[in-house]
Amino acid sequence: MTDATRSPLRQSAVHESAHAHVTGAARYVDDLPEPGGMLHGLPVGSPVARGRVVARRAERALALPGVRAVLFAADVPGHNRIGPIVHDEPLLAEDEVFAVGQTVALVIGDSVAACRAGAQALELEFEELPAILTVAEALAAGSFLCPLHEMRRGDVAAALARAAVVIEGEVSTGGQDHFYLETQASLAIPGEDDTIHLESSTQHPTEVQIACSEVLGCPRNHIVVAVPRMGGAFGGKESQASQFAALAALAARHTGRPVKVWLSRDLDMTMTGKRHPFWSRYRAGLDARGRLLGLEVELVADGGWSVDLSPAILDRGMFHIDNGYFVPNLHFVGKAVRTNKASNTAFRGFGGPQGMAVMEEVLSRAAERLGLDPAEIRRRNYYGDCPDEHGPENMVHVPVPDDEQTSAGASVISLVRARCLTPYYQEVPHCRLPRIHAELLQRCDWDARRAEIAEFNARSPWQKRGLGFMPVKFGISFTNTMLNQAGALVLIYADGSVQLNHGGTEMGQGLHTKMLAVCAHELGVTTAQIRCMATATDKVPNTSATAASSGSDLNGMAVQRACAEIRERVRPLAAELLGGVAPEAVQFVAGAAVAPDGRKLPWSELAKTAWMRRLSLSAAGYYATPNIAYDRSAGRGKPFHYFAYGAAAIEVEVSGLTGEHRILRADLLHDVGSSLLPTIDLGQVEGGFIQGVGWVTGEELVWDAKGRLLTHGPSTYKIPAVGDCPTVFNVALLEHAEQDGTIHGSKAVGEPPLMLGLGVVSALRQAIAAFGPGEVALQIPCTPEAILRAVVRQREGAAVAPAADAAE
Repeated sequence: MTDATRSPLRQSAVHESAHAHVTGAARYVDDLPEPGGMLHGLPVGSPVARGRVVARRAERALALPGVRAVLFAADVPGHNRIGPIVHDEPLLAEDEVFAVGQTVALVIGDSVAACRAGAQALELEFEELPAILTVAEALAAGSFLCPLHEMRRGDVAAALARAAVVIEGEVSTGGQDHFYLETQASLAIPGEDDTIHLESSTQHPTEVQIACSEVLGCPRNHIVVAVPRMGGAFGGKESQASQFAALAALAARHTGRPVKVWLSRDLDMTMTGKRHPFWSRYRAGLDARGRLLGLEVELVADGGWSVDLSPAILDRGMFHIDNGYFVPNLHFVGKAVRTNKASNTAFRGFGGPQGMAVMEEVLSRAAERLGLDPAEIRRRNYYGDCPDEHGPENMVHVPVPDDEQTSAGASVISLVRARCLTPYYQEVPHCRLPRIHAELLQRCDWDARRAEIAEFNARSPWQKRGLGFMPVKFGISFTNTMLNQAGALVLIYADGSVQLNHGGTEMGQGLHTKMLAVCAHELGVTTAQIRCMATATDKVPNTSATAASSGSDLNGMAVQRACAEIRERVRPLAAELLGGVAPEAVQFVAGAAVAPDGRKLPWSELAKTAWMRRLSLSAAGYYATPNIAYDRSAGRGKPFHYFAYGAAAIEVEVSGLTGEHRILRADLLHDVGSSLLPTIDLGQVEGGFIQGVGWVTGEELVWDAKGRLLTHGPSTYKIPAVGDCPTVFNVALLEHAEQDGTIHGSKAVGEPPLMLGLGVVSALRQAIAAFGPGEVALQIPCTPEAILRAVVRQREGAAVAPAADAAE
């Protein structure tokens, strides 16, 4: 066993590329040395949202200096369709176009400038057709991307009939651009025998490999995809990097020369999909204490023009309507509609934030109706045993899955048991939200600050403050069971140095840093002895995307298994070289094999001797998440390996004159299990939260009546900046929280913190409510304009209320 006291795990760690990042030495796709004879490729998009392609003429473009070729759909040697779930996306438009920016042609030239001149000279003609641009239009037209998804439990109608409070309404959540620092980029280099080597900024090298092999009509072993690193991705390079890599590969095959396809910011924002906008309709019933009794939700995702990942994103939205709360009686229906906009795609949270937004509005409105503390109403609805209700009279009638029913087919289970069942019948064992709730409220002085804010609001007519609360329960695993697998390849050289390959991609989140720590821990070497290689399909095949917050979970287990195989293979040799000690007594610590009496054998000597003795010093590791499956048709199953939890208490101040707001303070307490590297995890919690704040506040996408995106650059699309961060920002990781069945007891961290940003909406509602009586009507994103409209409504309500009372 390795010596945990000397392990790099659970220690402060610097990101493995931090020095390269800050000095500019880090190489991204566009930084790689240009191969001799390299050309550039520029995709040309449709100017109309829906239309027929009438004519394509490239003669004028080809006559320009520096333009080498123009490719259309007819130039694709394999098949012209790509797509991660359904191959419904023409790589190059055929007879019709379905969105502004859909790729119609690829101009290839000596320089980006030559390509742009060629694109201007192309003669493309379209017959414009009526387009569907909104969810309402799509629903009316019956324009759907996939079958609906439905979950049922109990009797919702009866629950609503006996409810003390019934709330109904609609929730719209906007899209969000990924706005990664590095835009989409791929470099394709042709090799011998029609092979292609691709350097791609992608979260999913295997997806890129598949797309390129099918477009070129060659086996996958002819395509090698490597990922040096990404300058951010956030889901935007999970499926949508494939198009631009395939275009580069097609151009390289056509010209026989290396070709780079790189998008400017404007082009990237115009051509790529966003976080799915959702529109939802709900009806909820609660008892007089604010306990949920029944909930109906229709959840509709705007998928854009092609399927992409919309079915899976819709599913996760459905899985997270409940967030951290037990709903005894429910009926959820999920739909994904097709509109004539860029195809929407994965984004951090993957539908989870959009589902949670519905439940959080329900509880916020219920708290306002009942005059309850926004944190208290949430506490009363958490999964797990309810501290306020005990005894046999507290029974709920919930259909039990067939394999759990008694011989009599009974469908009554105790309140305690029922409060651990999600809408899809996965159990929630040992829900950590009650513990996190209590700890966070104590840490942030919740009660005292609520009183202080009430005093401030009473004396401040134009500035109001609010204190919001947001808990999160987020399921961890790909909801497509097949994707929950990973591989690793570890090589030890005779000098003792280690080469680590795994299937995950590094996009700045620190995955390579964690894998270095896991590898060092398992082998008993230092991280300085290990080199983590660029992810490549010729080292680890058939990889899943680095997504679903599963990068450390899956790849960490694969790395652990590969390292353990090598370590146990050399253990008897180490015991022999240490003087015949028992093999099980040998420890591997800080670059040496150590005997019980303290004698050490340097790792380099052990590796050299193992090579001389003809012991293999390489191993492949593989891991598949156990015991997960989901039946979509039945709406039941266990789609998640476990749940991650967290909570945020957020204080805001709102100007009643301008609608602007400031986040005065945010206190976050997040559950990452037993953290592999706390410094990396803290950075992910902070960054995820701020990105979530951006989604619900300043980031607003605007299209014109023709389906053209108007907010396609930093001058018109506002992402959070330093000034948008909380003035006081306290972030902590939940202690003593080891998770069973994961890599060293850790938990995923990439996505769950983003949903904590919804707590800003809770806080804003509190502040807006202080401007006058009545229920708050606040839309998302909560831009200054949206906030000001809500404030005006509250103040107008305050102005008319006394007259109405007098009349009565």
